[in-house]
Amino acid sequence: MQALVWAGALVSLCGIAGLVYCVARALRARRSGLADEAMRSELQRVVIVNMGALAISALGLMLVVLGIFLG
Repeated sequence: MQALVWAGALVSLCGIAGLVYCVARALRARRSGLADEAMRSELQRVVIVNMGALAISALGLMLVVLGIFLG
């Protein structure tokens, strides 16, 4: 079950990397001085990626907990 814990940690780190990417993309959009409609469109795309990264991170944490319970 140790492999399950390590796999879960890796999946969780991938999700966290996605969250960092979302923050960087939103800050870049903010600094670029986009018009309101363009900014709204960009942030809507960032929210979609953000939710996916959050789900991946949560899945990784579930794998870690499962590996701990089974091990």
